[in-house]
Amino acid sequence: MTSPRERLDRLIEKRKNDILMLGSMVEQALLEAVACLKSRNVNEARRIYASDEKINQKRFEIENECLMAIATQQPAARDLRVLASILEVNTELERMGDYAKGIARIAIMLGDHPPLNSQPDIPAMADQVVRMLHQALSAFVSTDQRAARSIPKQDDVVDAMYNQIHRQLLSQMIADPAAIDPANLLLWAAHNIERTADRVTNICERTIFIETGEMIELDISDDEQEKVMSP
Repeated sequence: MTSPRERLDRLIEKRKNDILMLGSMVEQALLEAVACLKSRNVNEARRIYASDEKINQKRFEIENECLMAIATQQPAARDLRVLASILEVNTELERMGDYAKGIARIAIMLGDHPPLNSQPDIPAMADQVVRMLHQALSAFVSTDQRAARSIPKQDDVVDAMYNQIHRQLLSQMIADPAAIDPANLLLWAAHNIERTADRVTNICERTIFIETGEMIELDISDDEQEKVMSP
């Protein structure tokens, strides 16, 4: 006969696997949407835009299962923090899916514009953010605090890429007024990717919360990282 402890452990493990599945869906959507910016494949961009509904459905499935577990299994202390954190990460991933959907919409809008003379390296920025997300989810399911504390430092690379893209697109807008509209659209796409990296940091903070019960800000200076807020 399965004990309550074993049932709860299995339930939590399944929800973690669900989070990994949702994360994989988001990673794929982001990379595919960014690829459409370069290829100008409007039909593919429309498919990615519509596929966000699958991400939303998975998000609601995970949420319902977690709420049911909290209501019926009476988790306490660490188990409750795990389930609460899964709910939070679930929401973060759904928002990242919205960013990918937004990029797909931008790719659709770019379909009628001629390519810019110099294309910003948005795919490289997306690759970096997807690597961060993959690492953050791996740290989350294994509750790896050391990795969770180090991953947000990679956001400096993302910020540098974003600043370079911003300068490049701004220069093209100044040099050629006809480039203003498509450059603005690409800038919004880069902004969505930058915001995705910020949400990766939120996932890392939840990983630490599971073990410590403390919410630590990881996107501030090293001198202030140990300041905590009430859980």
